[in-house]
Amino acid sequence: MQMQNIKKLSFSAVICALAVVAVLAVHFPIFAVAAPFLEYDPGDIFVLVAGLLLGPWWGLGITLVASLVQGVTVSAASGLYGILMHIISTGTLVLVATFVKRLFKSRLSSELSVACGVLAATAVMMGANMVITPVFMGVSVEAVRDMLLPVILPFNLIKLAANGILACALYRAVRVPLSRLL
Repeated sequence: MQMQNIKKLSFSAVICALAVVAVLAVHFPIFAVAAPFLEYDPGDIFVLVAGLLLGPWWGLGITLVASLVQGVTVSAASGLYGILMHIISTGTLVLVATFVKRLFKSRLSSELSVACGVLAATAVMMGANMVITPVFMGVSVEAVRDMLLPVILPFNLIKLAANGILACALYRAVRVPLSRLL
């Protein structure tokens, strides 16, 4: 049992490093004019795959560590606001996807579970933006509400769905060999 936990912990550390490097290597605004601070990055792909392989609590732990490391290094400009929003978004994605995967163990379970995670995280981020963004960005609730449908909703759907699709493809490729190791 102890060796299995050491393997999972080591794997988690590698996943955190891959997530940070992915954000460093690829990040760009999806709506450059309307909201240049809302950037796509592929870091969640690795975190989601790890969650699908190891389970919800490992996935959440990896989310917390990767969010903190990214938030003080490659995404330091967004500060505590960016760290908090990343934890909420990725945490919701990973928790919902991994719990749904446990409920539905069919051949399509990873795709179905990730789709549920994407939709849940998108919905949660709508609420999180209404509550958290005015506090950290110093804007009115009305200003955030005006951005929900034209910018925040599509941004979250695009980013989360793209990462979800890529995570499913990667998970299908590595599931069997990594399951034997972990």
